[in-house]
Amino acid sequence: MTNSNTVDYLVVGAGAMGMAFADALLTETDATIAIVDRRGRPGGHWNTSYPHVRLHQPSAFYGVNSRELGSGRKDSVGFNAGLYELASGTEVVTYFDQVMQQDFLPSGRVQYFPMSEYQGDGSIRSLATGDETTVAATTIVDATYMNVTVPSMRPPEFAVADDMICIPPNDLAQPGVLPAEHHVVVGGGKTAMDACLWLLDQQVDSDNITWIRPRDSWCLNRRNIQPGEEFFDHSVGGFVRQIEIAAEASSVEDLFARLEAEQLLLRLDPDVQPTMYRCATVTESEIDALRSITSVIRMGRVKRIDQFEIVMEQGSIATSPGTVHVDCTADGLERRPVLPVFDGDRITLQAVRTCQQVFSAAFIGHVEAAYDDEDLKNELATVVPHPNTDIDWLRVTLANGMNSARWRRDEDLAAWLSAARLDAFSELRGVVSELEGDEAGLLERMNEAAIPAVVKLQEFLATSE
Repeated sequence: MTNSNTVDYLVVGAGAMGMAFADALLTETDATIAIVDRRGRPGGHWNTSYPHVRLHQPSAFYGVNSRELGSGRKDSVGFNAGLYELASGTEVVTYFDQVMQQDFLPSGRVQYFPMSEYQGDGSIRSLATGDETTVAATTIVDATYMNVTVPSMRPPEFAVADDMICIPPNDLAQPGVLPAEHHVVVGGGKTAMDACLWLLDQQVDSDNITWIRPRDSWCLNRRNIQPGEEFFDHSVGGFVRQIEIAAEASSVEDLFARLEAEQLLLRLDPDVQPTMYRCATVTESEIDALRSITSVIRMGRVKRIDQFEIVMEQGSIATSPGTVHVDCTADGLERRPVLPVFDGDRITLQAVRTCQQVFSAAFIGHVEAAYDDEDLKNELATVVPHPNTDIDWLRVTLANGMNSARWRRDEDLAAWLSAARLDAFSELRGVVSELEGDEAGLLERMNEAAIPAVVKLQEFLATSE
């Protein structure tokens, strides 16, 4: 059976970015929207993430602009105690389902096609029935381009011998998996950190955990990414200090040393210089817990897990059939080629602020709603690719600064940002504008350091290529 209809926008993907973009259009225009997704519920990869996953950063900065996520409370127990709540994966999926069922669909301007595949040329095929629908849309919005992948979405990318236990972190809590002779966590990113922290939280002895960490990572300190005036010195103060450090540093090595000394960046091992930066955000107590794992293997990526041996690029270690190997190597922040966000009748959602995908999608939705000239829209929505290496910290910090400076020159855009829930600095900008005395001097300090910081970062990047 074939049906047909017409809408202004066809959004491919009901993940966090697709939902944030659609929300901006619904709020700021009278557009009609069709949303198609292969999953049965909105929320994208959150539907298949591991049960113990939580947001890296406060719930206050996630979701869609028009609806709060969470209760605005601080955690009182656990590794995040004293800081604002981090929504669980279950909370995130429930939230996006509520946005769809309570906000989008009742608007009468959204059509939702779950369990459906977009086949191009406006054709949508139901994965449940095989029925096809043709949607004529003025603009196609690709909300899948960033290609978020979690371990449960694909098999391990290394060979695993028969009868060896190798699972995604989703299966750690499955009955019969634990206890184990030993635990080997494979991967150096935030997913691996979460797996290690979950094991430690279950009272698994740190001596019974081996961590294969191909690269060590610089991590953001979550204390410095908090809403509310009480964290002003850490959030705004930390941001200003970061700019000053960039302006003052004499070398890349000196830059990272200063950032670490100010606890703006954290590392897992004080004796190992990180070569990776992927926006992993942790607390100091999480770093302390992770440092209790002393069996850390740095022999490159895993090539295969044999019955009694794990073979890596630069060596091997012993293992056993009774060992639980946890694959945390999926590339959740894959670095994709940069495309024009706005290209005729096509919009490709990408990050315009590093590792702030939902803010970026809402921002792109606002730009689409408020501006007509395509060149101007692409200038405002300059893409900031996901970071990978330590040097990428310089690159994305510079790109973020250049974007922010451009946005502030547009009064209407600056006004939108000041009211945007997903903009982590919107509330704090209001606080800054009312400051007096020493705290008010932060703005002057930031303005004084901004241009020297840009020049220094550009110099460092030129010599690091």
